Amino acid sequence: MTTVREASYQVLRSLGVTTFFGNPGSNELPFLQQFPDDFRYILALQEGAGLAMADGYAQATGKPALVSLHSAAGVGQAMGNLVNSWQAGTPLILISGQQSRPLITLQGMLTNHDATTLPRPLVKWSFEAPSPQAVPAALARAIACATTAPTGPVYLSVPLSDWNEPADTDNLPYLLGRHIAGRPIADRAALQALARRLDTADNPVLVLGPDVDAYGGWDAAVALAEKAGLPVKFGTYEYPRISFPTQHPCYQGTLGPAVGQVREQLAPYDFVAWVGGAVLPYHAWEPGRYLREGTELTLLTPDPDQAARTPLGTAIIGDPAEALARLAELVTTTHPLPEPMKQPAPVDISVQHTDTISETQFLRVLADEHPADPAWVFEAPSLGPWWNRLPITEPNSYFCAAASALGYGLPAAVGVALAQPDRPVIALIGDGSANYSITGLWSAAQHHLDITYLIVHNGAYRVLKDHGAWLNADGLPSLNLPGIDFTDIATGYGIPARTVATTNDLADALKQAFGTTGPHLIQVQITDESSGVFD
Repeated sequence: MTTVREASYQVLRSLGVTTFFGNPGSNELPFLQQFPDDFRYILALQEGAGLAMADGYAQATGKPALVSLHSAAGVGQAMGNLVNSWQAGTPLILISGQQSRPLITLQGMLTNHDATTLPRPLVKWSFEAPSPQAVPAALARAIACATTAPTGPVYLSVPLSDWNEPADTDNLPYLLGRHIAGRPIADRAALQALARRLDTADNPVLVLGPDVDAYGGWDAAVALAEKAGLPVKFGTYEYPRISFPTQHPCYQGTLGPAVGQVREQLAPYDFVAWVGGAVLPYHAWEPGRYLREGTELTLLTPDPDQAARTPLGTAIIGDPAEALARLAELVTTTHPLPEPMKQPAPVDISVQHTDTISETQFLRVLADEHPADPAWVFEAPSLGPWWNRLPITEPNSYFCAAASALGYGLPAAVGVALAQPDRPVIALIGDGSANYSITGLWSAAQHHLDITYLIVHNGAYRVLKDHGAWLNADGLPSLNLPGIDFTDIATGYGIPARTVATTNDLADALKQAFGTTGPHLIQVQITDESSGVFD
């Protein structure tokens, strides 16, 4: 007899979903029993950390990952990072154990009494199979839903008593042969009109979002910018991916988080082509027009919802990578580029302080010492758009929390390192952010992953201070974080760790970490200074 569990593993194997992340509970044990040798289970010490690991892995591989969650409370633990996955459109399959079917009606202990409602609205599809025999088909549908554009997480609740029931073997072969191919293709006439507008504009600009990188459009974006002579900006420093080389002469910086900032930054341009991300993704409201009078905007996105909620201009739905490649062929006018972006002032790293390093000194030393072609994971908001000083040069190299829900970066680095085992991973993590998911260090140690964690330790929730000042919010409670030593915590999880407070010690610590494989943690004592994000 083929069980539902055995049939489900056949479905997962046939669709290439063989890497699991999670922190299982009792309801999940029947699903995980006799775990197949060709599958891999990455154990996390907490569900939210496990979900972030899966997110980093899925984004870095471009393939779906499965997240095994405990019933009810386990799903709730994961939902903080699920906010990020939903915003990023990460293809994740969340499977939550449910109590045995006979006990659901009685609401026995560990029953998720309204299972499909709990993860909404943070998933594309939420389902509990109506019978044990429907579980393999539900899995196949979940994977298809997660991986078709616009991609995103899905949720499936499975009663623990289902896994050992007999499967529907008559129809199992159909599930094993299912495949869905295709991406939304932008309308030809709409792209031709966009190309004409880029040609005829006096001063156009190309604004790039994260889906350009996620859909493989990095090279096409470079080709379009170079052929048409377009300045390139990023839509916000809070986007989860970077889609253009930041040392390229066409790169002209990152838009700010407030309405007025963006209006002023885009004021010189008469036409904005915004590609591959939510348009005008503000963090802070200010009254006034979105754009100055006379500036037009066209959005190109794979997500119909992004297109629908865009408050102005024209929206085109389609694969951004494919569309950018076609636009590079269609445009005919080469515009004169504006003056190169003003470079940051040189930083003197010879100046040694006794107990802190400035942020600019930190970035300068890191730029000098980091290995070639690293993958970057970022969750230190106080650094702002640090890639202006420390360039990102390759696609699929930058990952951060898409919705700014803290607790993503530290465990996501585990997923990225598992996805790209031949590449060093550098995780820039704030001392506030690190506390949300510090348990991810254990997983990094257990798998001996080549991750260098740089804890930016300024002793405060710095960006909150900055936003409070921008809001004129007086009398806030303390936003300082004294008395935390991440070196002791990391050592307890099995990771070599060191604290540095001078540029010389930082350079030495980086050389040591980058010169030795495996995980390392460096706590960098940083000056508590304004991030400049809301300036």
